[in-house]
Amino acid sequence: MRLENFQREDLDYLFSVTYEELKRLASSIRAGSATLNPTALVNEAWIKLSRSPKFSAASPLHFKRIAARAMRQVLVDAARRRASEKRAGGAEFVVFDEATDIAAGERDLLGLDTALDELAKVAPRQAMIVEGRFFGGLEIQEIAELMRLSPATIVRDWRSARAWLALKVRG
Repeated sequence: MRLENFQREDLDYLFSVTYEELKRLASSIRAGSATLNPTALVNEAWIKLSRSPKFSAASPLHFKRIAARAMRQVLVDAARRRASEKRAGGAEFVVFDEATDIAAGERDLLGLDTALDELAKVAPRQAMIVEGRFFGGLEIQEIAELMRLSPATIVRDWRSARAWLALKVRG
């Protein structure tokens, strides 16, 4: 389904079906004052998605993955704006995942984004998993279904990516 082929009602329906879930996912990305509130984050991500001429979603799960990428972009853009406005700041936390020990201050969100881009060059599948887990709140089973891989493979890649990113972010 391409955005240009969607009727406005189709987009509205897709958004309404996923809005609460996206809001829940957005609220799981905690960064204190370093991030937009969940409603603003979801709305900014939706605006970004709706303006994309090549937007396509094969399923609601695929839509959540695409929305996770949009939320990542919105958060990184906001962090860049704040970093340019104030060159120093406190250590607000961005919780990477409850099961991991990766946490970064606002400035390190930009480092995480850079590291994730670097990971995408060496291990694209791992980068997609991190983006889905961190920015989209997708569960292991959901990612496995989306990527057509076994949950065990996703868990192995998730662990490997977390370790790699921890080294890069903490540098």
